[in-house]
Amino acid sequence: MGRQSEQILEEQLIIQLQKLGYQSVRVETEKDLLSNLKKQLEKHNNLSFSQAEFDKVINILNKGTVFEKAKTLREKQHIERDNGDDLYFEFLNIEHWCQNQYQLTNQVTIEGKYKNRFDVTLLINGLPLVQIELKRRGLELKEAFNQVNRYQRHSFAAHSALYQYVQVFVISNGVNTKYYANNKDQSFKQTFYWTNVDNKRLTNILNGFTDAFLEPCHISKMICKYIVLNETYRIPMILRPYQFYAVEALVERVKNSTKNGYVWHTTGSGKTLTSFKASQILTSMSQVYKVVFVVDRKDLDYQTTKEFNSFSSGSVDGTDHTGNLVKQLLGTYVDKKGEAKNTKLIVTTIQKLNTAISKLRYEKKMQEVQDKRIIFIFDECHRSQFGDAHNRIREYFQNAQVFGFTGTPIFAYNATKNEFGKRTTKDLFEDCLHKYVITDAIKDENVLKFSVEYVGRYKKKNSATEIDIEVEDIDTEELMEDDARLEKIAGYITSQHGRKTHNRAYSAMFCVDSVKSLIRYYTILKRKKVAGEHDLNIATIFSYGVNENDDDANGLMNIDGGNAHSREKLDECIADYNLQFGTAYSTKTSEDFYNYYNDISKKLKEREKNPENINNRIDILLVVNMFLTGFDAKKINTLYVDKNLKHHGLIQAYSRTNRIINETKSQGNIVVFRNLKHHTDEAITLFSNKDAIEVIIMQPYDDYVAKMDEAYEKLQAVTPTVESVNELETEDDELAFVQAFRELMRVRNVLASFSDFTWEDLAIDEQQFEDYKSKYLDLYDKVKSAHQKEKVSILDDIDFELELIHRDDINVSYIIQLLMKLKMQNKKDSAKQREEIFNLLNTEATLRSKRELIEQFILENMPVIQKADDIAGAFQEYWNKEQRKAMHKLVDEEGLSHDKTEKLIEEYLFSEREPLRDEVLDLINGEQPGVLQRKSRGDRILQRIRDFIDTFINGMDLG
Repeated sequence: MGRQSEQILEEQLIIQLQKLGYQSVRVETEKDLLSNLKKQLEKHNNLSFSQAEFDKVINILNKGTVFEKAKTLREKQHIERDNGDDLYFEFLNIEHWCQNQYQLTNQVTIEGKYKNRFDVTLLINGLPLVQIELKRRGLELKEAFNQVNRYQRHSFAAHSALYQYVQVFVISNGVNTKYYANNKDQSFKQTFYWTNVDNKRLTNILNGFTDAFLEPCHISKMICKYIVLNETYRIPMILRPYQFYAVEALVERVKNSTKNGYVWHTTGSGKTLTSFKASQILTSMSQVYKVVFVVDRKDLDYQTTKEFNSFSSGSVDGTDHTGNLVKQLLGTYVDKKGEAKNTKLIVTTIQKLNTAISKLRYEKKMQEVQDKRIIFIFDECHRSQFGDAHNRIREYFQNAQVFGFTGTPIFAYNATKNEFGKRTTKDLFEDCLHKYVITDAIKDENVLKFSVEYVGRYKKKNSATEIDIEVEDIDTEELMEDDARLEKIAGYITSQHGRKTHNRAYSAMFCVDSVKSLIRYYTILKRKKVAGEHDLNIATIFSYGVNENDDDANGLMNIDGGNAHSREKLDECIADYNLQFGTAYSTKTSEDFYNYYNDISKKLKEREKNPENINNRIDILLVVNMFLTGFDAKKINTLYVDKNLKHHGLIQAYSRTNRIINETKSQGNIVVFRNLKHHTDEAITLFSNKDAIEVIIMQPYDDYVAKMDEAYEKLQAVTPTVESVNELETEDDELAFVQAFRELMRVRNVLASFSDFTWEDLAIDEQQFEDYKSKYLDLYDKVKSAHQKEKVSILDDIDFELELIHRDDINVSYIIQLLMKLKMQNKKDSAKQREEIFNLLNTEATLRSKRELIEQFILENMPVIQKADDIAGAFQEYWNKEQRKAMHKLVDEEGLSHDKTEKLIEEYLFSEREPLRDEVLDLINGEQPGVLQRKSRGDRILQRIRDFIDTFINGMDLG
């Protein structure tokens, strides 16, 4: 039997959806969509709209971005009726999510920039809220994802833009099916498989997925309860299945019992989002008085409050001291603006909570809430929750339920003994309500594997025989603190950092064993920077308390009292930071110190923003304990370790590096300068199972060399030489080449992060790789230009993964630096340097649009420039001149208004929204094109504007 066609898959899916209760409706055009919407909204709200009233409804629906429309969908609505009466209605029943109207349609055609036809649409109350895109069996699932991305760019915003109301996308090739929220900046890495409660995937759309996920009540529940609107990034986020099951289990326990419980979800799997959603649902329950989210450090108090408020603006008031916490518990809190705040959700620290129930001055007030139904949710079961404070809280509140979230539970094996004996997570929180361990997360591609490299072997010299004997577990203070050792490690880090972080596209953390060691490392790294040995931005933070050596890396912070010398040193480090980033922090007050902490946190997190503020970048953060637990920044991909770690502390620290973000970040890099292999294997076994090491730790360097050679063999089978790429006859042949070279790039991306990596180990040399890459980019350009002409191509759906080619340091500024070096070289060397520059222009994806102009500058302008220092200014002058010429050429050839065109480009760059065709056609001077020419003329002008921006504006920050 041949491959199942997309049409057959679509037909079978429709039959299955009809059996689940979806009514099939014929909707071919936008007009049909609007007509059906009117009928369904009337039915749902039990009313009738006149056409004028419905126009007002459409006006409400038309407004805003995708994010704002997601809010509109969930809000009660009001219009004025034709007779002047007020009319209230809703688009969606959020509270009783099953009580909505369910339809399905297929092959709806919407024409925006291009005409697109969508596969299967699920309509709820007439609005398209779920879009399903199918590919035939055997095709990559990512092709469906790329197709949805094109629809978002080309069609969803057209006309009434109802498809911007899609909340959930489902993509499937029959055997594999994933879902994700409507976010135009989504990476394929942020798409999810659905599972059952035991984390078993339901991947086949016809056998498991549709019945479980697309069943009307369930998909409504996901839309109404389990999509979170992130206010910070202004995007909708949908929960993953393990998050859903954990929240459901926790809410069920509160509804039906007074028992406690804990959720074991591996570090990096999104516990903050899970705990927020659980808290949000619990606060909506009438029987619950307050939900108190408890953390064990002030920095996490700030961070958690900020993250919770990003999910729902104003949902949380963080308590900055104990008095305010007491007022919030009583419902009498007034904020700094004088507004009464009776928020049901409170974020606080265990220390403040302990003070509230222990201090005599709060006793009388606190008695009022002692018997209230309060739900306590503890974030990360750190060591501070295993002491007297936790017991006191449990005993004080008579009618409370207590829940814990942890990525690394405390078992009898890794429990530390204190005055209460050895206490486990189960002892404190009773049953585990849901479990999602690191092996589950890696299998589901929700976190990355770790690449662990052990650097440096310590040998003991036998004086009798003069033979070096390797000692596996040597860890003497004399050796660890030896100046020569610290110098070597610092030199290794600065030399390897670019390799580990994809030319500084990511940041790293460096954890050391004590404040004393940290200060010595910081001094060495600072001296090396002054000496010009590196230009990395180094920052540090540590608590200036007593000895911070902590084998468990518990992350506790102590800033009371302590060593004056370390505090002075920290102020010196902060002064360096202030000088570098234009800030004014210090340790004068605890508030100043925490503001410094928060600024570091913000800088690391904001590396995720696009475009990134490169001047705000921290390359390496040097720490002892802080930031090793509870801190999440996706643009951290490397951890350097000169510290003894074990058990939960080791997993927590390693997990700072393994957050998913994009294709370039293929693993979390762990570089260890101590003999921690036994502890690493032990920790992985403890928190997953004895067979998990090969799942969690990446394969050795030699295995990836073998994979690279295998990928090269497959590439040669398609194109034996670089020149043979030119002879590919069909698009199927070109597709085979693209797929083969893309796999080669993926393996090379992993290989490049190994310290041992050298091209000499591979069957393909670097020049061959670059030559093939150039051909690969030529094919990409060809597909791009073909698509502009609306040619249907099987390559349209292929993701070329250009981010695996892009290198942040290879840009126009970098080329200018090379040109300055070129000017200072002799003739023989300059010929070679020029050839290398031309090769870069040909193979670097970000420079291809500028290649011809830069080459022209090199050939025509460089010979007449006398001094190397004059090159940057001459290039800027040349570029401005060429930009003006290109603008005049564009407006003259297309007959456009120069002023209007410049203004449209400015608005385009500012708003990051491509202009509509009518806006583009409005640029034309004189008579507008006829109906038949409007589309082709508008698309051509828009593409020329895009090309102009890509060539002359994007990537032209010359520093």
